[in-house]
Amino acid sequence: MACSRKSSAANFNSYSSLFLVLFLLIAKYNFLEARNLEEDDQLGLSSESCDEMYIVGEGETLQTISDKCDDLFILEENTHINDADDVYPGLVLKITSRKLRLMFN
Repeated sequence: MACSRKSSAANFNSYSSLFLVLFLLIAKYNFLEARNLEEDDQLGLSSESCDEMYIVGEGETLQTISDKCDDLFILEENTHINDADDVYPGLVLKITSRKLRLMFN
């Protein structure tokens, strides 16, 4: 009986240690990501100019919109676009910036 209590205590300690390490890694990742977002804001790369719905303007490509709105997954979110060349002025796109992804993940 005493042996099983020691075994349970040892298991609890190892799980607690593992949980603490995972928690610290996640916290460090979130800190670094927040710092990268602050640097983007300082460089003028913030996604404040893009709403959730974006209307393509003259001369814009998916790459320029992705850079401007900080959304790397435009094609995945907009299934009505079959090819990157299918972008034209007036097309409505769903945009989810990196900031929004971090808030909801």
